[in-house]
Amino acid sequence: PLAAAYKQLHAPDSHTQLEAARRRFAFEELFIVMFAADIMRQTSAKTQSVPIEFNKLAAKAFVDALPFTMTNEQRAVSWKIMQDMQSSTPMNRLIEGDVGTGKTVVAAMASLMVLTNNKQVALIAPTELLAKQHYQTFKDVLAHTNYAKDIVLLVGSTKKSEKQAIKTAIKNHAVRLIIGTHALLEEDIDWHSLGLIIIDEQHRFGVKQRQKLHTKATVMPHVLCMTATPIPRSLALTVYGELNISIITQKPLLKPPITTKIVSPNSVAQMYHTITASLQAGRQAYIVCPLIAQSTVLNAPNAEQTYEQVRTKYLANFRIGLLHGKMTASEKDEVMKRFKDHQIDALVTTTVIEVGVDVPNATDMVILGADRFGLAQLHQLRGRVGRGEHAGSCYLVLTDSQKPSKRMQAIASTTNGFELAEYDLEIRGAGALYGTQQHGALDLRYVQLTDHKLIAEVRQAVQQYNKNTSFMVKYPYIAGKIHKTLQLTYLN
Repeated sequence: PLAAAYKQLHAPDSHTQLEAARRRFAFEELFIVMFAADIMRQTSAKTQSVPIEFNKLAAKAFVDALPFTMTNEQRAVSWKIMQDMQSSTPMNRLIEGDVGTGKTVVAAMASLMVLTNNKQVALIAPTELLAKQHYQTFKDVLAHTNYAKDIVLLVGSTKKSEKQAIKTAIKNHAVRLIIGTHALLEEDIDWHSLGLIIIDEQHRFGVKQRQKLHTKATVMPHVLCMTATPIPRSLALTVYGELNISIITQKPLLKPPITTKIVSPNSVAQMYHTITASLQAGRQAYIVCPLIAQSTVLNAPNAEQTYEQVRTKYLANFRIGLLHGKMTASEKDEVMKRFKDHQIDALVTTTVIEVGVDVPNATDMVILGADRFGLAQLHQLRGRVGRGEHAGSCYLVLTDSQKPSKRMQAIASTTNGFELAEYDLEIRGAGALYGTQQHGALDLRYVQLTDHKLIAEVRQAVQQYNKNTSFMVKYPYIAGKIHKTLQLTYLN
């Protein structure tokens, strides 16, 4: 019982009783999340959507026009999406793809199918930087079609008059593929025939915001989510139980490898000497800091001081740029444009470049105070280099000269994001990894998601109780928690 469990948790009679109390709370946490996901899955199955017919000729022309060969996994996931969208039940699919596996191309192909069915597509990204990058990518990969002219960008910094013109065009079906940020959620946007919503880095996107976009369509659109953050399978099945999950692990053929090195603070000068040779060869570098400015609380590298240090000491003969979150959107855009155009050789920055930034000529990634970042973040940052024809190098600079932690050794030993995610889950737990900020209702304080036996037992209980939901009346406490989860998560 709940009261006894609380008592044993705070003042246990024995170690056995303490473990029993913990297990009771872990079971409850999992049961609520998984039961809600099951309800959402059933709700989705009863919802009507517009079937999207597969256009074989358009799909073939799209693949033939690509400047590279799609991997087998890209093809398989694309076909799965086509099959999903041909149904009158709305698709709810999450694509997990490690850094550089080509999720965007898969999303573009799905979009093309929707466009050939005379329906609209909305792609929503968490930042303007990422939205603008998607805009350019979609323009490029759909350049061979008649739809490239129908792609528009709508973000917070879009001029008021231009925003109004785009909103009118959306209402009149004059534009088909709308790429943007939270600006797509504005109340006065009237979607004519929204057939597909693509949400990038959806774990960063508020659940209530996702619901808002759902309700704007006249019928429930198909939904495709993408994330470059590898999520352990046990967590994905629990947290995203209402979604169908596709995983892309293959990277395009002939992709050069990324070398990861752990650097002691005593070896920083030597590291910059190596980077100097790289810059002289015409390449570019990122230098990432945990903080923007000096802190009175944390003793960690900051971007402002590092910028001065790099500019005047380590890389004095090169063009150095500074980018961080406190800059305005236009200032950030200007710096990134100069970096992309190679008017900046080395960019001192924060984790603002963690997701989506694509500069193929950048080959060196320096992460100062690397031991202050999570493995998922380090892996994302590392994925910003080696995106072109040249091999990438990642330097993990430690805060002090002590022996590297197991976490640092783990990221240096593999570039497989899924292996790292499993390791991170084991040592940090789901709460630390993904937390309630990203997932709304997810607050797994007691669950060890490596406890496959418990997960299997809860899944069995969910299946049993879903056949007879009268327990919701008998146990209002549990029913309330399930209802709250349904309000906070994906389809409601």
